[in-house]
Amino acid sequence: MAYRNQQQFIDHLERAGELVRIKTYVDPKLEMAEITDRVSKSGNGGKALLFENTGYDFPVLMNAYGSEQRMCMALGVKHLDDTAKEIEDLLKLLSAPKTGILDKLKLLPKLGQFASWMPKVKSGRGACQEVVMKDPDITKLPVITCWPKDGGPFVTLPVIHTKDPITGSRNVGMYRMQIFGPKLTGMHWHKHKVSAKHFNEYKKLNKRMPVAVALGGDPVYAYSATAPLPENVDEYMLAGFLRKKKVELVKCISQPDVEVPDDADFIIEGYVDPGDELIWEGPFGDHTGYYSLPDWYPRFHITAITHKKDPVYPATIVGIPPQEDAWLGKATERIFLAPIKMTMVPEILDMDMPVEGVFHNLVITQIKKDYAGQGQKVMNAMWGAGQMMFNKILVLTSPPLAEGRESNSFFRISDYLRVAQDVFSNLNPATDIYFSTGPMDVLDHSCSKLGFGGKMCIDGTRKFDEEMEDHYSSKASMPIPLESSLKSRFPEIKAANTSLLKLQIPCLIVSIEKNRKGHIRELHDKLCSDEEMKGVKMVLYVEHTVDAHDLPTALWRCCNNLDPKRDSHLFKQDLDNSNDYYACMGFDGTRKTKSLDDFQRDWPNIIVADNETIRKVDEKWDQLGIGPFISSPSLKFKDQMYGEEAVVA
Repeated sequence: MAYRNQQQFIDHLERAGELVRIKTYVDPKLEMAEITDRVSKSGNGGKALLFENTGYDFPVLMNAYGSEQRMCMALGVKHLDDTAKEIEDLLKLLSAPKTGILDKLKLLPKLGQFASWMPKVKSGRGACQEVVMKDPDITKLPVITCWPKDGGPFVTLPVIHTKDPITGSRNVGMYRMQIFGPKLTGMHWHKHKVSAKHFNEYKKLNKRMPVAVALGGDPVYAYSATAPLPENVDEYMLAGFLRKKKVELVKCISQPDVEVPDDADFIIEGYVDPGDELIWEGPFGDHTGYYSLPDWYPRFHITAITHKKDPVYPATIVGIPPQEDAWLGKATERIFLAPIKMTMVPEILDMDMPVEGVFHNLVITQIKKDYAGQGQKVMNAMWGAGQMMFNKILVLTSPPLAEGRESNSFFRISDYLRVAQDVFSNLNPATDIYFSTGPMDVLDHSCSKLGFGGKMCIDGTRKFDEEMEDHYSSKASMPIPLESSLKSRFPEIKAANTSLLKLQIPCLIVSIEKNRKGHIRELHDKLCSDEEMKGVKMVLYVEHTVDAHDLPTALWRCCNNLDPKRDSHLFKQDLDNSNDYYACMGFDGTRKTKSLDDFQRDWPNIIVADNETIRKVDEKWDQLGIGPFISSPSLKFKDQMYGEEAVVA
């Protein structure tokens, strides 16, 4: 459905019991983020929070997208898969052969719908321009500071509008904005983003680049700004499709070359000058759960700020998962599954991005497999598909066979236990794990070079004869190594999680205090030489401060800290009196340093709230009206932080 504005969405959330109004004063500096972090991790995403007493003229809305139900409400659907089915049906209709006039006539209603979804520019001023700030000053907005080591307050849900100076095509993206003064922010667009490409075109022309930032309005705008659309596809066409109503735009007041949504709550207009010196922006507690380190980015000069008469400032926080952004990612996963299947990888049956993988790090894909080598074909296709080029770990699975045919006993790809059992049952660690290098998300701190590093595909699909190695030995059952035995023989092992082995998943997770170069490779070889390890196919190593028994945290830390190609080590051993061999892959998911790993880049810290903010929120919790007390999630991670020198470059 189309919401008239953000206020109507808030009203719907409240009627559905999905919103809590907080009337007690809460400071936008750190306190709002700490409260939201607690609520978002309280189970099923908690509730949306409307902070009404902010110390500013405007309330703040947070965690609005923070559950499956609220994400569905934002997109106007009952289930996220509903939109994917609609897109799939549409693509099938468009791609079907048109053999006669009747087939072509079937398209006419859809073409009419297309026209009704296209954005339209209205004349005159919009609701977003009811109030024009005489002296534009962004510090008069309740811009939040999320985490204690952040470089300052950041605008975290900005819908940023730019245009190509040559073609005039619009791009709508979402890039954080650090506040440096009343009329100055950073513009954190990465070099692979379309807005950065627009900026490069303005550089060539030596012209100022007009930019406009929208906050609020129909919630579908914020989602569309994050969607992985092809270049030159207008995000407001996607928004129109999702809301089943065209987006109405109005020209900016001080930057009339840029149009913005009529129903937005706030509009921040300005420009980026190619002749300016860049500004040192960051750090920022990012969606990886680590601080992204500071770097040089363009300056955004504010020329006007307008807003509705009664606007609400929308904000979000990102950090250690799960957070609100996980549901934005889940919507993308479901909505864009159909286009990937229909246009690039038709054998895909389903896809899932576990929250521990923070989007790009880990993607599980189920395929319909018909021939040998099809897993590698899918791997290469997916790594070449838009933002999937940033994927680090790709896990492939396929349905089991029954009497020579594919079985109907499909299991949901979100059933991670069944997926892991299936993948490991089909896996030869020596032949079914593929490594490559390529572009990576610039927020991936594990790469030795910024934005470029190792990738891995774990092919856990059922294998055809051509893909099998006759001499690989895989035990159907295995002895379970005792944690106490491992710790007594190897003092550097602080914990060993053997729970997966008991579930017929031959993977061991080890917390290790490494103290010398090559330590983990050396330990891996010693471990795998033991007879009791002969059924284990994979060992994940995390640092000693991480509890190996806390599976979600261990996986999150390992996925973040791992460059698969650099940090993998295969143990392969011929078995006695035979041509058979045993293999076990080890992955070093620990922090990398210059002294122990020859790692030359700064390594960021994980994100936790400071003790003073935790204390303040604890003291006012009973006044918030949220419900039973929720302790700070940060307390769990306090002893996992590094020294302060690792936080800032």
